[in-house]
Formats: sequence, C-alpha cells, structure tokens
Amino acid sequence: MPCLNEAETIAACIEKAQTFMLENNIEGEVVIGDNGSTDGSQVIARKLGAIVVNVKKKGYGNASRGAIEASKGKYIITADTDDSHDILNLKLFIENLRSGFDLVMGNRFKGENKKDSMPFLHRYVGNPILTFIGNLFFRTNLGDFHCGLRGFTREAYNKMDLSTPGMEFASEIIVKASLFNLKITEVPTTVFPSGRNRKAHLRTFPDGWRHLRFLLLYSPKWLFLIPGFICMLIGMIGALYILFGSDSTNLKWIPLFSGLFLISFQFVVFYALTKIYATNHGLIPRRKSYNKLFVYFTLERGLILGFLFTLFGGFLYYLGFEKGIESMENMLKIIIPSIVIAVLGIQIILFSFFFSILGLKEEK
Repeated sequence: MPCLNEAETIAACIEKAQTFMLENNIEGEVVIGDNGSTDGSQVIARKLGAIVVNVKKKGYGNASRGAIEASKGKYIITADTDDSHDILNLKLFIENLRSGFDLVMGNRFKGENKKDSMPFLHRYVGNPILTFIGNLFFRTNLGDFHCGLRGFTREAYNKMDLSTPGMEFASEIIVKASLFNLKITEVPTTVFPSGRNRKAHLRTFPDGWRHLRFLLLYSPKWLFLIPGFICMLIGMIGALYILFGSDSTNLKWIPLFSGLFLISFQFVVFYALTKIYATNHGLIPRRKSYNKLFVYFTLERGLILGFLFTLFGGFLYYLGFEKGIESMENMLKIIIPSIVIAVLGIQIILFSFFFSILGLKEEK
C-alpha cells in the first residue's frame, strides 16, 4: 500500500489486511511504501507489524513500486491507505489468481454503491471516458480502469516492467498486461467514502490528463496511424474529385486537400518511428513481425522510392508550365499535384535515413 500522511486511516487498512489473511489461512505480509509522511504514519504501521519502505521519489507509482518490490509473496494485492477499499473481502481476487489469472482488477461499479464513495466527476465522467478509451486502444474489456484495489502475480509484475511515477501507474498496469497478453479478469468490489478528513492527493483534471496522455503515448496506432490514414483518405479523395471535376471554381480547395495529405503522411511516418523507438527501448513488447520490418524496408529501397517520386514530381512540374501556356486551369491541376509528389519523395528519403538510424541496433 502506498502512503503519504495517512495517520488517520493507515491502522484500519493494515488491521483489515491482517484480519483477512488470518481468517483465510494465508501466509502473507503488509508492506507500506511510505512517500515521506510527516504525520507519524510510519510509526503506526511498524507498531502493527507492517513492513515500512521509505520511498524518496515522490508519486503514487513510485510509492507503490517501492512497496511491491520489497514484498516477497507470490501474489500481490495493492490498495490505497485511505480506508476506501474493501480489504476484508479479497477472496475473489485470491481465487482468480490461484486459478491462473495474471491480473485481477476490482470493479467498483459492480460492487455495492456507497453514498459519497466517489466524486461525481470521477464516477460519471472521468473514469467511464478513460475506461472506454483504454478498452478501445488496448482491446481490454474492463468496466473500471482505475480501481486501486487489484491483484497480480509476482511473475506478471516482473514481466510488465512498470515505470510510471504518478497516478498513471494504475493505467500502466493494465496497458502493460494487455500488451504482454497476460490473462486479465475483474471482480466486483465495494468502495467506501475515504476515512480521512483532509483533502485527497488525487487531482481530478491534472491526474486525469496524466492517464489520458499515458494511454495516447502507449498507443501510437490511435495517436498517429488511424488519424493519419483517415486524413490522407480525405485529402486524396478531395483532391482527385477537384482535379477530374468540371467545376473550375473548386480549384481553390486543391492546396487545402494537398496540404492535408502531406500532413497526414507525417502522422503515418511518426507512427512508424514511434513504434520502432518504443520497441527498441522496451516500452512495448517486441512482436515477431518487428525484425522482418528491417528486412523488407531498407535504406536503399527507401532512397530509390523517394528519388523516383521526386523525379516524377519534377517532371510533372515542368509539364505544368508547358500546359500553362494554353490554360491556367490545366497548369494548376498539374503543378500542385507535382509539388505534392516531389515533397512526398523528399519526405520518404528523410524517413528512410531516420528509419535506418533507429534500426542500426537490429542490423548489428
């Protein structure tokens, strides 16, 4: 359990955990990751027999990892120290872990709905939206992405290689479990109003943004690739419709659609480069198809393709001026696409060099 100035509630949390383990014949321990409490939380925890780990680096994620890495159990249950989690009823978590699941999430929306247990914005806006986005991006099927009460195996924790320092740690566990194809399930749990009198550490909008930012950064497909393809399709269809249409008044839209196409191509390029960087640095798991990527797409092939595009664009540009003598309309219909093709060729050349730089490790 992570802790920062929870003297009012930490005793109740520890005693509930110990009672559950005693009543269910579980050999276990209570480990507190203290994040610099100044209200005596550490003294209270030690008196009750809990292991207290001093975690200097601030943040919910840092404190949680500090406690987890100091523990010795095969199965790990995490909970907050504000006495809001139903720590006395963890049977479903333990049973599912023992049956072979790697991660067992609590679902507060399927449990008993206690009055004032969750702020209105969290229950009806923030959590549902972030849960929907998380399920969409990472192909999970969870009803509560951010319940602090969850269980996982030691093996799963080591495999996930968690690293986030703040509240987004809750999202990282699910995202990494999904990326590594771990077995995930969820069980109903009851959440209670916080037992403390002071204001909660959780900040609605800043921490909500941290979660959303993390989901986006770990899903370059949704951040870059899908928006890029959609905009490329719009730009291409729009430009072709105008180029082959008979209404010359629509020519003013060609630069807009052409610019949209080029920007969209940058989105697709960023997706590829982000995917390579994230894989090389262990941020996302390495797929079997990853190494084949460097076999099929090489620097030489990229340079040849980019050079051909640039050459063809230059030829069309010259042709446009020849046609322009007869008709300004024909000139615009040729010159603007020629510039787009030439710029696309240069972008392919630059992308090929950067792609090869990131792939030096694979070639070695």
